[in-house]
Amino acid sequence: MPGVVQRDLIYDSAGGDFGWRSAVSSVQSTAGETVEHPKAAAEPESDIYMRFMKSHKCYDIVPTSSKLVVFDTALQVKKAFFALVANGVRAAPLWDTEKQSFVGMLTITDFIIILHRYYKSPMVQIYELEEHKLETWREVYLQATFKPLVNISPDASLFDAVYTLIKNKIHRLPVIDPVTGNALYILTHKRILKFLQLFVCEMPKPAFMKQTLGELGIGTYHEIAFIHPDTPIIKALNIFVERRVSALPVVDDSGKVVDIYSKFDVINLAAEKTYNNLDITVTQALKHRSQYFEGVVKCHKMETMETIVDRIVKAEVHRLVVVDERSSIEGIVSLSDILQALVLRGESY
Repeated sequence: MPGVVQRDLIYDSAGGDFGWRSAVSSVQSTAGETVEHPKAAAEPESDIYMRFMKSHKCYDIVPTSSKLVVFDTALQVKKAFFALVANGVRAAPLWDTEKQSFVGMLTITDFIIILHRYYKSPMVQIYELEEHKLETWREVYLQATFKPLVNISPDASLFDAVYTLIKNKIHRLPVIDPVTGNALYILTHKRILKFLQLFVCEMPKPAFMKQTLGELGIGTYHEIAFIHPDTPIIKALNIFVERRVSALPVVDDSGKVVDIYSKFDVINLAAEKTYNNLDITVTQALKHRSQYFEGVVKCHKMETMETIVDRIVKAEVHRLVVVDERSSIEGIVSLSDILQALVLRGESY
């Protein structure tokens, strides 16, 4: 990795200035036009967000200062997950020194899969987590299914980024400079939607933004995976892996949604070094966040798309739980569902 390669934690351009690098000037320079499209007025408003995304590059969304942590594949698995926690990040690109290239991503999902696969009881240490290196874990887990790292160039459009995320069913897309080979940023649904929301007020509003969730049919409403307050953590992890979901609503005996257990909550097991006892309940595992957790962010089928987008962006969450008037679960609306509806309308992939 040219220029910035060190051992273990390779790259860290620390900072908290998330001022958008060139997006504002890009929009300001098109005053009087509709998102850089002179003929936009003659085009249907329904694809306005698609055209916005096609007119902006991934580079536009890269903050002027941010933190990016990269792991060498020779690093121990346990140290890597502890480093995710210590640096407050959810994922990190993996650098193979021998190949001199990025070969994958380490995410919280990997942590969950390791626990799911190797946990036996509180009395038995998880050897694979304690002793394996990242390269060993990748060889065991991927076996013959090695695939190239899905990434994107900073010069690619944000539309391409959204398309790539949704087509590949991934949640993180590293932006890698094809010339230098440097990783610049990790794009997510959340960051892209937040970027779009910054400029929504400057664009014509499509009619579908006034339609309700029910009318648009956005979200998942069948066979919703959920758990109960007394569900053991290991069972929740099994559901994450088997159902390939990123969050599990916690439902009480009356059917009311009272909490949510997400993949992100699982990393706290590493933070508190409590991953050797996965027989504790979800309620016990979630005690760590009780001080600041504001409750499950919910919505209703009769609320408009405009309201839904505004709520999910302001709450800075990855999904909304759709409930009825009794707070019983009806479905889940994810950031992926929303971006697909806003940006990929009519697109086949």
